[in-house]
Amino acid sequence: MTTWGFIGSGNIGSTVAKLAVNAGDSVILSNSQGPETLSELVAKLGANSRAATTHQVAAEADVVVVTIPLKNYRQVPEDELRGKVVLDTMNYYPQRDGQIADLDDESTTTSELLQKFLPDSKVVKVFNNIYFEHLASLARPSGSPDRCALSIAGDDVAAKALVTKLLDHIGYDTYDLGPLAEGWRTQRDTAAYGKQYAADPANWSAGPRAVKSAELASLAAAAKRYRDSGN
Repeated sequence: MTTWGFIGSGNIGSTVAKLAVNAGDSVILSNSQGPETLSELVAKLGANSRAATTHQVAAEADVVVVTIPLKNYRQVPEDELRGKVVLDTMNYYPQRDGQIADLDDESTTTSELLQKFLPDSKVVKVFNNIYFEHLASLARPSGSPDRCALSIAGDDVAAKALVTKLLDHIGYDTYDLGPLAEGWRTQRDTAAYGKQYAADPANWSAGPRAVKSAELASLAAAAKRYRDSGN
């Protein structure tokens, strides 16, 4: 059993936590408001979940998912994450995060920023380009013909191998983009950002289909609500 830690327990964090619990793993949840605010979520997830502070999560979990607004990435506890695999879901939204010059001029990527801040951790980019409702709905057992793949990027081969195993465990194949520098390929405003996971529930056996313009507008509105929520 793997213990997943979550620094941030919004839409993506709580969805991944549910997938992990459903797969038989345990989860430790945290947010910026304190463990007591997560009692309802813990109750929904069941006995294999508990709430803690971000420092406790970083110290006690086997792997840690960082899923907070990018502007807050320097609040992640560096010391407790030394040597650990850190799964980065963050995206850059200037209207929420403020302007970040190194991202504006494309001299780096969001996950490289986190890796620079956590030099002794092993950062892997994942979960950043899928809408949380699709993430919850599209998980499938290994070998299923309609199984989706989630993209990852990272500089540490062993860390990516572990993440690949974890994704398989919770219902997804993996597509390796390469090093963290290639993580830009699934960032906001790219062709790989979200749209390919918009599948018709009545036609999942055929896999994700092309998205029509009306659906794109609906997805864009849903994504805006999601971004504005701070997750």
